[in-house]
Amino acid sequence: MSGPASGGVPLIVLDRLTKTYRRGQQVVPVLESISFAIDAGEFLALMGPSGSGKSTLLNLIAGIDRPDSGHLTVAGQDIAHLPEAELAAWRADHVGFIFQFYNLMPVLTALENVELPLLLKKLPKAERRERAELALTMVGLADRLDHTPNELSGGQQQRVAIARALITDPTLIVADEPTGDLDRESATDILHLLQRLNDELGKTIVMVTHDQRAAESAHAIMHLEKGELSTRQEIRPRKV
Repeated sequence: MSGPASGGVPLIVLDRLTKTYRRGQQVVPVLESISFAIDAGEFLALMGPSGSGKSTLLNLIAGIDRPDSGHLTVAGQDIAHLPEAELAAWRADHVGFIFQFYNLMPVLTALENVELPLLLKKLPKAERRERAELALTMVGLADRLDHTPNELSGGQQQRVAIARALITDPTLIVADEPTGDLDRESATDILHLLQRLNDELGKTIVMVTHDQRAAESAHAIMHLEKGELSTRQEIRPRKV
C-alpha cells in the first residue's frame, strides 16, 4: 500500500478499491485494486490524463460514488458500505466540495450561496448569516456579501465556492480542477488560499488537477494512469 510519508495519522484509507462502469454490454474498468492512505492535515494532488479515473477516485473519496469492491474508510467510517441516507448525511457533515465551474446559484448573493449547506442543519437565520460572513471574510470577500455571481470575477466566484465548502467546518475538502477555469493570476491566488486553509486551519485537501504547476502547491502528487496509481512524489514538507 502506498501511503503518506509523514508518519501521521491516516484520515483516509483505501483498501483494494475497484470501480467499473457499463457502456452498453461492455464493462469498462476505471480503477483496479487501488490501495493508499492520506494523512489528516495533508494536501494531496491527483494527476493523470483525461479518462484516467482521477475524478472517479475523488468522487469515491467524497462519498458521491460507490466502489464495486474494496473498503474506503474516512475518519474511521467505512463509507463504501453505508446506506444511501446515511451516506448523504455523512457527506453533509464531513465533506466540502470545490468544483471547476463554481456551481453557484446565479440568483443568490455570495452570502446566500455560502449559507446553502447550513439550510440542512436547522440553524437560526442569524447564526447562518454570521457563519457565512465569517467564511467570506476568511477568503477575502467581506466587501462582496451582497453581490451575485455575475457581479464577481471568476477568481471571486471560486472564493465564494471555497467559503461555501468551509461553512460546515468539514473534515475533508475535495477540489476537482479548482483552477481550470481561471486565468494565471486568479489561479495563483486560489492555490495560495488552499495552502492557507491547509497550513493554518489544518484542513485535509484532495485536489484533482491536470496542471503540474497547480499540483506543486500540494504536499505530494500521485499520478493515475489506466486505473493504477504511481509512486507518491513528495513536493514540499508539511508544517508541523
